[in-house]
Amino acid sequence: MPESAAASSGTVIAFDFGEKRIGVAVGEWLLRQAHPVSVIHAESSERRFAAIATLLAEWRPTALVVGQPTSLDGKATTMTARCRRFGRQLYGRFGLPVVFIDERLSSADAAVRLRETGLDTRRAKKHLDAVAAQLILQSYFDGTAQSAATAISLLPP
Repeated sequence: MPESAAASSGTVIAFDFGEKRIGVAVGEWLLRQAHPVSVIHAESSERRFAAIATLLAEWRPTALVVGQPTSLDGKATTMTARCRRFGRQLYGRFGLPVVFIDERLSSADAAVRLRETGLDTRRAKKHLDAVAAQLILQSYFDGTAQSAATAISLLPP
């Protein structure tokens, strides 16, 4: 699917996927500004996707972005495969376009930003995954990851 086929208007929801937590951020194409929303704390797929369905009903996005972790040298890891599977499941369940974005160091960057706000480590940890999702989505909006998104792949709408 060519880059132009990805939604370029409306609301976009981004996910920082983890096995125990999924960070969620939202933004509008018109403003191109991402905001952290929440962290989904559910280990079972049913509970995860129920929480995601609730978010999708509330925000009514036109596209989804999933952060795809790789090693520092860009090679795939076991989490890369899990994130790809999560993205395919999102597409299969909700039928929205899914864009995969390279998310190397997004959690580390989120931790630094949270520390800069003055939150102690314990309080910052509660927001870490949502802020990481915000950074992933902002990267997508800023276009700094567009070439990575094209190279990694897009799932059809």
